[in-house]
Amino acid sequence: MKKILVIRLDRIGDVILSTPVFKALREAYPQGYIAAMVRPYANDVVDGNPYIDEVILYDKDKKCKSALATLGFILRLRKNNFDIAVILHPSNRSHAIAYLAGIPQRVGYNRKLGFLLTRAVPHTKQLGLRHEVDYNLGLLRYIGIEPSSRELCMPIKGASEVRIEALFKSAGINDYVRAVVIHPWASCPSKRWSQDGFAWVADRLIERYGVKIIIIAGKDDKEFGDRVSRMISAKHLNLSGEASISDLASIFKRSRLLISNDSGPVHIACAVGAPVVVIFGRADSGLSSARWGPIGGDDVILQKYIGCEKCLAHDCDRDFECLAATTKEEVLEAASKLLTRSEKLC
Repeated sequence: MKKILVIRLDRIGDVILSTPVFKALREAYPQGYIAAMVRPYANDVVDGNPYIDEVILYDKDKKCKSALATLGFILRLRKNNFDIAVILHPSNRSHAIAYLAGIPQRVGYNRKLGFLLTRAVPHTKQLGLRHEVDYNLGLLRYIGIEPSSRELCMPIKGASEVRIEALFKSAGINDYVRAVVIHPWASCPSKRWSQDGFAWVADRLIERYGVKIIIIAGKDDKEFGDRVSRMISAKHLNLSGEASISDLASIFKRSRLLISNDSGPVHIACAVGAPVVVIFGRADSGLSSARWGPIGGDDVILQKYIGCEKCLAHDCDRDFECLAATTKEEVLEAASKLLTRSEKLC
């Protein structure tokens, strides 16, 4: 296999959890040509990855929104003459594009037009028997590759390093004033812990440890981050809507801790070595921390089981009691534990 295409068209966190696949492919095919096909918003996750030769952006929301535009994308993809497509997340679109692009070997999970694959692996992700990283790496075993590492990879960009270094300096963040990042947003209501809870924890950490709190949220979620920022009494730094995905890597790299809902930034933090306190609500195996939790090694997962027979996610009819069951005091205690531990290590 001289030319390998890895397809992953879902969210940023999912793409980060797929990065061990690129290292495993490079170790198996050191002279091979490896390309990653992702959505534009995930570009920062793979652009600059040392194991990838090319990033192919598929913009289904804008440039490739119409069927005609997607056909044009497929025709351009055909010219690459890929030998194999490894499709990490099953979707009708991913399977159809690989098939119509004439890629002779197509490996993926037997779901959503799985009959278009040449090697359809049984799909059990919804059972949450393994972590998502292990599901991704497990797919490679069907093409004779035995991965050697589960380590995540997040490129550190020079421009972001310069920008965040200057930002931290101007904010007075240094070896003596530690940064703690709070990410109060998540894509689904079933993942969002209380806004006032995040604000309360921020104030207590500032009061107890003298840390500099940094609030982050994406451009589309700026209003949410701003709302939490207004609830914090003490002086802090609100970067909601201002930090790119690449900037987040540089922020986490310089921070002592991230406190977050179950979301993509958790995995960015793990990739650059920042400890994480993450709050989970959803308990179904395929949705829970067993499959989607942080794998940084120095993390705390807070999750309460309240007896739901089946998690309805955003259609919850119990007002997300699982999230509310995690108290402000428990989050503060977990954050304090990691902060004091990192202080001892320093």
